[in-house]
Amino acid sequence: MAITASEVNKLRQMTGAGMMDCKNALTEANGDFDAAIDVLRKKGQKVAAKRADRDAAEGLVLAKTSADAKKGMLVSVNCETDFVAKNADFSAMAETIAEIALKNMAADADALKALPFGNGLTVAEKLTEQTGVIGEKIDVNYCQPLEAEYVYAYNHPGNRVVSLVGLNKVGYESVAKDVAMQVAVMGPIALDKSSTL
Repeated sequence: MAITASEVNKLRQMTGAGMMDCKNALTEANGDFDAAIDVLRKKGQKVAAKRADRDAAEGLVLAKTSADAKKGMLVSVNCETDFVAKNADFSAMAETIAEIALKNMAADADALKALPFGNGLTVAEKLTEQTGVIGEKIDVNYCQPLEAEYVYAYNHPGNRVVSLVGLNKVGYESVAKDVAMQVAVMGPIALDKSSTL
């Protein structure tokens, strides 16, 4: 069966996989798009298995708050290189994962990975799929929820340092912002009643 360039491009748009990977998957699946997607997922699982012991120390850290500012979430989506971390597709996926974590108030990274991502995939399956597409280990290493009367999220430009601050009263938004920025800059371990800012 002859596979056309438009079919390859359509599969590429659907999956984000490389042109040759899409062509080979369509050829193996005799032009069946659903079967080709399965072929690409299986390839992703093989790549993920090979890269499982690799260190994913780069990536993006995101802090998000709910519309009512009563809930917040910190999520770290990791990869192997800063080149991938700066990629628009990786960034978009990380944003989506952070939104899923916030919407469901995921308790930790394992709980987040079990949640549905979309298109019939869990977050863990999406990470595996993207590992196959990108060729690097991609993982969620950290996920931490926070609930309070007022939650402020600070994302330092570049999304490598973030902080989340919860206050027990509303009306102190500027204080929350200042504290969040200081936490991001100074990285304190903890404060108590006798501590001064």
